[in-house]
Amino acid sequence: MEAIVYEEFGGPEVLRHETGVERPEPGPGEVRVKVAAVGVNPVDWKRRYGWVEEFYPTTFPAVPGLEFAGTVDALGEGVTDLAVGDEVLGWTKTGAYAEYALAGTVAPKPAGLSWQAAAALPVAGETARRVLDLLRVREGETLFLHGAAGVVGSVAVQLAVAAGITVVGSASESNHAYLRELGAIPVAYGDGLADRVRAAAPEGVDAVFDAAGHGVLPVAIGLLGGDAAKERIVTIAATDAAEHGIVFSGVTGEPDAVRRGLTAQARLAVEGALTVRLAETLPLKEAARAQEASESGHVRGKIVLIP
Repeated sequence: MEAIVYEEFGGPEVLRHETGVERPEPGPGEVRVKVAAVGVNPVDWKRRYGWVEEFYPTTFPAVPGLEFAGTVDALGEGVTDLAVGDEVLGWTKTGAYAEYALAGTVAPKPAGLSWQAAAALPVAGETARRVLDLLRVREGETLFLHGAAGVVGSVAVQLAVAAGITVVGSASESNHAYLRELGAIPVAYGDGLADRVRAAAPEGVDAVFDAAGHGVLPVAIGLLGGDAAKERIVTIAATDAAEHGIVFSGVTGEPDAVRRGLTAQARLAVEGALTVRLAETLPLKEAARAQEASESGHVRGKIVLIP
């Protein structure tokens, strides 16, 4: 089968496009999926560098990628809740940058949802929901979301606004109109960020979701009034979180809860109530280019690969 493979940590140059990779066979309780589309995420290139081994240990040779959309192709022994031909979206056990993959946690793909949109949803949707739950942010509260125009950030904005939460979101000025469309109050990155957040939320913020990093944690602590409020700050991007006493959330939740959440979000997506902005669709063989673009930090939306 076609797949992207790497056998050592490093830059994009370690990624190889191969066509003779052995197709995985499902074991008991597993299903194999013919992949229709793959979502590219920052964690893909962070894993390639070896930066997140604590959360995602690597066995070489490795196939990148966590999320996919595709069609169930083969069933392992004991699988009764899925059938060959079912269209699904979710996570893989064997790497998503491939023509075939063994599925991990999956949810049904609604008929009206495109393959690209379906593949872009699992990681962003699960991460956004997980962090909002960790923050215990509630209707009537105000959330500061750092990196609100990114894929995870924009999904979190939509989920929070739908729950009656006021969202102040940081982003580059070119993305401010987009954030307003999603229902957030935009503020610019850079020096003076704390003052701009306070001006946008004069009664203060109740929680902080850091989806971008770049040294924002001291600002977040100050916005919430000091160390006593650290439990209401969660980051998915700051590698120095432990030094500040802040929770770094990098691992998905309990499978059944994740499946239920993804099923609900897929329904919202097909209804037009939840969107993930798509930046570019590329053939699988251009995976290195896709990861370079993701790493640049200048991509508006999700890059999707097509095997």
